[in-house]
Formats: sequence, structure tokens, C-alpha cells
Amino acid sequence: MTKRIVILGGGTGGTLCANRLHRQYRFHRSDGQEVEIVVVDQDNHHVYQPALLFVPFGLAHRQEFVRPRAAQLHHDIEFIEDTIDRVDLHRDTVVLDGGRELAYDALVIATGATLAVDETPGLTGPGWNENVFTFYDLAGATALETALDSFKGGKLLVNVVDMPIKCPVAPLEFCFLADWFFTERGMRDKVEITYATPLDGAFTKPVASAALAGLLAEKGIKLITEFNTGEVVGKTDDGGGRLIGYDGREIPFDLAVVVPLHSGASYVSRSAGLGDELNFVPTDPHTLQSTAKQNVFAIGDATNVPISKAGSVTHFEGEALVDNIVHYLDHEPLDGSYDGHANCFIETGFGKALMIDFNYDTEPLTGHFPTSVGVPLLKESRVNHLGKLMFQWVYWHALLPGRDIPGIGADMPDHGKTQHEEELV
Repeated sequence: MTKRIVILGGGTGGTLCANRLHRQYRFHRSDGQEVEIVVVDQDNHHVYQPALLFVPFGLAHRQEFVRPRAAQLHHDIEFIEDTIDRVDLHRDTVVLDGGRELAYDALVIATGATLAVDETPGLTGPGWNENVFTFYDLAGATALETALDSFKGGKLLVNVVDMPIKCPVAPLEFCFLADWFFTERGMRDKVEITYATPLDGAFTKPVASAALAGLLAEKGIKLITEFNTGEVVGKTDDGGGRLIGYDGREIPFDLAVVVPLHSGASYVSRSAGLGDELNFVPTDPHTLQSTAKQNVFAIGDATNVPISKAGSVTHFEGEALVDNIVHYLDHEPLDGSYDGHANCFIETGFGKALMIDFNYDTEPLTGHFPTSVGVPLLKESRVNHLGKLMFQWVYWHALLPGRDIPGIGADMPDHGKTQHEEELV
């Protein structure tokens, strides 16, 4: 009997999951079990999201990183372009806005995170896309490119409204690239760059936070911590703007780059029992099975698992998720071995980058990845920068098609890392 697996979302998680499932059932099964795989998304534009960071600086262009979603899926996988109305957990059915209903044996929630721009008073008011921008979507990144190109100097403020956000290091990368951008233009001395974060440091964990705070200081970028944005005033009488914190502190700016509050997809709120108050899907952090129902799984930014909402996380989750969907459909116990492995390159400007690698239990440490003779961790290098640039090719040709990347497994490697006293307490 053919089983149907419905995947909601045709981004990174949904695409690699669909292709991995197709590969698993086509090439690795000997019992003849057949599955029908269906992917649903509201549009047919697959965006390589890490490229959005480079758009404002003229280093990436739309035609280089936007491709049709359907073209990234194996031809045996059905792609439906429609908006999701709701998931009916009781009937094991997805209801689409177009009226179609999709019954499923297993459901994967892979609809990512969305920008909740309306949740911050004033963010989209006067000044929006004039002196207040975000680079977390294509329209915002493109508008910001124009603004940076014409910026004559003043106060540049980069602000994270609240956590969680997609790619938590991207705002820091923006600061580093802005330092490089204005230095190359010979006007760095005319630009005051400030990074305001709700965290108590530059990053979430001690060793990485100290290293990144040191880089900010080295580059003359001011760090303001524990700043919780309550209101954005984009236009004032003197032509500038200001952020107002819940504690009454104010930060003036001439140009603000704001990372808005994130939430899960809106249909989650219309699907009784599926999501939490932010529309993220409560998910077992080790099996990736949702807590809503046993035949529902979640991957990537759509989940509430306690790890970064980053593309590498989705990649590593994909292997565990696909195995567990197969186990579920075969009435076998799930594998709870996923360890929260995540890593990413962090652009630091001037053709250099550093890398971090961590999981649920081990914080970003110094050393090397994936072994003691690999690329340096938490240390700027040219090879890390080249690795970040090369990863876009890997993304389209290996990660999305569901292929394994040689030498890079789902489990975080221990070899090559230096333990620090802060991590042993």
C-alpha cells in the first residue's frame, strides 16, 4: 500500500528532506514499499538565504541565488504551489487555500520562520525603507543596497529586536562587512557603527561571545548589550531616527538595519494543537518528532528546538529526520541520537571569515574542524572566507539534492577542539 508523505515548505529543510526520502525509498529499500511525496509552498522561488547578507554591499545579485523550487526536487516528487490554510491533526489532513485537501500518513513541517515586522511599534512606520531597513528578505536587502551606496556618513545602527532569529551571526557579519565596505570607500572615519543586541554579550555562549566581542572592538564597532527594542522612531525633526528600549534607553541613528522579531508560519496558529505562542512547532530535540502527534515531524527554522536557526542545522537534522520518518512508517522505534550539531562561517570582512561548530551540549570552541588538521575555529582566515563562498555551490549541488557531504556527518566531531574552563563548569 502506497503511503503519502506531505512536506509543508519548499525551502532548505523541505527540499532536502523530500529528496532524501525519495533517495531512501528508491535506492535503499528491498521490501517494495512505495511512497508518494508531496511538497507544498506558496511560491516557486527558492532563495539561498545566506546570499542576502551580501546583497546590500553589491556582492551578490538576485539571479545568482534565486531558483525555481520545483526544479530542486526530483521529478517523481509532486510540487504544489498554493497557500496553506491549516493542518487538521484530527483528520491527518492539510487544507489548502485553493480548496484542495491532502491526506497524509506522515507530515513534515518545514515552513521556516517569518519576519513579524508588525510586532515592533514604529518599525514599518515613517522611515521604513528610507532610513530603517532589514536585509532578512530580498526586498529589504535590495533597498538597503541603494541606501548604503548613497550613505554619506553618520550613525549606522545594527539592531536585533529579539531572539530567536534566522542565522544569529548574520547581524554581526553585517557589522563586519560594513566596516570593510566603508574602509574600502575611504570613509570609515565618517561612519559610527553600533551593534545593539538583547543578549548580554556579542553572542550567546562565553568563548564565542568573547572572541566576537574582541573583533567588534578591534574594528571600532560599539557594542550595546541587553537592549530590548520597544519602539522604532524612523523619522525625527532633525532628520535622523532613534530606537527606544523598554528600559527607556535611546539609541540615535542616521541609518538603522533592524532584524525583526521572528515567528513561525501563520497557518500554524490556525492549526489547533500544532504550534506554540510564536507559531513554532514544539519538537523533540533528538528525534525531530513533533509533540503534537506521532505522525508529524518538523525540521529547520519551523521548530522550537534549542539550537540556532541556521541552514547547517537543517542539513544535519535532515539525516535524522528522514531516518525517523522511515522508522515511523515501518512501526519501529525512533532514533533519538540527533545532537543539535550546527556550524557556520562568519564573514569578518577584508576577505576573511571565522568558523564556529557546536551542538546542544558543546559550545563553540577554538581548535579546528572537522579534525585537528581542518579549518580553524573562532579564528579569522582566508580559507574560511573561501569556504563560505564555495558553500553556495555545495548547497545547490549536494545539500538540496539530499546527498551526503564527504567528511561532514550529522554528529558533531570532537576531534580538534580545545576545551575551555568556561565550558567545563
